[in-house]
Parts: sequence; C-alpha cells; structure tokens
Amino acid sequence: MIKILLLLSLILFPNISVFSAQEINLYTARHYKSDKELYEKFEKKYGIKVNYISSKGKVLIERIKSEGEDSPADILFVVDAGNLWKVQESGLFQKIKSKKINSVLPENLIGGDNKWIAITKRARVIFYNPNITDKKDIESLSYEDLSLPKWKNKIAIRSSNNIYNQSLVASLIHHNGMRSTKIWMNNFISNFSRKPQGNDRAQIIAVSYGEAEIAIANSYYIGLMLSGKKGEDQKNAAKRVKIHFPNQDNRGTHMNISGAGILKNSPNYDNAVKFLEFLLTEEAQKHIINNTFEYSVLKNIDPHPLLKQFGTNFKQDDISIKILGKNNPKAVKIMDELKWY
Repeated sequence: MIKILLLLSLILFPNISVFSAQEINLYTARHYKSDKELYEKFEKKYGIKVNYISSKGKVLIERIKSEGEDSPADILFVVDAGNLWKVQESGLFQKIKSKKINSVLPENLIGGDNKWIAITKRARVIFYNPNITDKKDIESLSYEDLSLPKWKNKIAIRSSNNIYNQSLVASLIHHNGMRSTKIWMNNFISNFSRKPQGNDRAQIIAVSYGEAEIAIANSYYIGLMLSGKKGEDQKNAAKRVKIHFPNQDNRGTHMNISGAGILKNSPNYDNAVKFLEFLLTEEAQKHIINNTFEYSVLKNIDPHPLLKQFGTNFKQDDISIKILGKNNPKAVKIMDELKWY
C-alpha cells in the first residue's frame, strides 16, 4: 500500500521527491514566483533540495489528512491563524524545537505548543478615496466605529468565509467580548454598500470608483496593485486610494499572518527546522517583503517603499495568534448567525 501511494505521489506531483535524503517537502498555499527564488537560495546555502507543491490551503490540508502516515509532507505553509490552529487541533503538527526561532520571534507570533509560527504579517486596514471621503472622517477611525449609522451603505468587504475577516472578528471577540461583538456586527453588516463579493482587491477597486466610501482589505494588496503586477487598470485604481490604520488610539491595527508548521509525520524533521529558521533570517525576510509587499515579523526590516509611503510607525495589535486561532469557531458562528455572507 505504501509503495502504491508513493508511486501515485510521483505521478501526480512530480515536484515532490521521496528518495533524496537531503530534502524537504513543502506544501504551500503561497503562489509567488519570488518564493521559488527564495527556495533556491536555501538550496544553495544548505545543500537541501526544496520539493514543493502549491495549491489552496484547504486542498493541501485535506491532502495531508488523506495521505495519513504515508504523507511525504514536511511543512505546511498557509494563511491565516485560524487555518493553522485548525491543523493543530486536527493533530497534524508537531512541536518545532528551535532556540533560533524562539529567540527571533515574539511570543505572540508563536502558535500553540510551539507547533506553528508566523512568517509574515499583513495589516487589515481601511481604504478610502480622499476625493470622496474627508480625511477628518477617517483619521481616528476604529474597527468599532464601522458600526455607526454614519457609514450606512458605505462599506465594502468580502464574504464571511474569508479567513482574514474571520481573524479580524476573532480579535474583536477577544478585545470586546461575544455580546458586544454581536451587537457591533449586526450594525456593521447593515452598513455594507453591497453584498460581500470578490477578493480584497475588488474591495479596493470599489472604493476607487466610488462604489463604496471605505473598504476593509489587507495592506499587501495595494502594493501588488501599485507595482503593476495586476495590470494597468488596477494600478490606476490603487493610485486613487489611501490607507488608514484603525485603532491607533488604543490597541492598534489588526494583523493577519501567513505561517507554517512541521507535520507530525515529517520524514525530514531536522531539514524542516532549518528551512523555517532560514525563513526568519534577515536575508529571507527582506526577500519576501520586497517581493510580496507583506510586513516582516522582524522589527528591523522596513516594508517595501510602495507600502512605506503610507506609514511605518503605526501601532499594531499584538494579540497572540493562538487566541486568533482559538476564537475562530466563535467568529464563524456569529458571522453565520447574523448572515454576513
């Protein structure tokens, strides 16, 4: 049976090797060409081959479950805290034993039982068009303020099945409690300018063209759009909007993450640890940040200039990613109950 599964892995996923000793097998939900370049840097530095398959996070998680003990996967690299927590709860991760990782990552960016970690951060920010919305209405805005009648029919945001939104709600539950969050959400949903639809870039575009006054989306999307990687139309749309970092008067702006963990049946555990340690070096972090427009998990690395123009010293919510994970089921429950679709 094992031989049959290994043969199928070779046929269906030729990027994954099951024979070389000096390798790691990476399952990643990231889809950046620059990540491949990063893997090549790791290979040259350590002589360890990075075999990888890239797909949607849910697909990869289901694949790992179906492969069971015969899975060749060493590392799962996905977004966000909610997804990583679910993988941990399913018993699919093992403890990451690394003094290097524990020394460079703050405690709030380390998952439960040291079984998963943050690799990058993305700010969940408010986008607005300064030609439509007065800056005075934006400058002290918090997430909580988005439930006020002032924003009736003016907010664009994607659906409730989006993990970024789920983690934002998970943070609100932690800071404000379930009851207050439900009251907030009921009013917040009534302020939607349209039925939730599209990805984060679609929300930014809606604000750019005046289809909504403000949008909630992750910060790195504006970098992608301004870079021209998503075409001239999106580049021009991005030029018309600005970023506001919510909750600067209190806890700070909510940060989503991309992160990774080592699978419990990893055949190359030591190599997997080296790979995660490498991703947290200044060299690797600078490479990621300068190509994907995310924020570094290291304090001394500036964001890409396309993001730097919006500000670098904004206050970040330092809530533990463990809490974001544990609160995910509660967040999903009330989002469904109140029909945030």
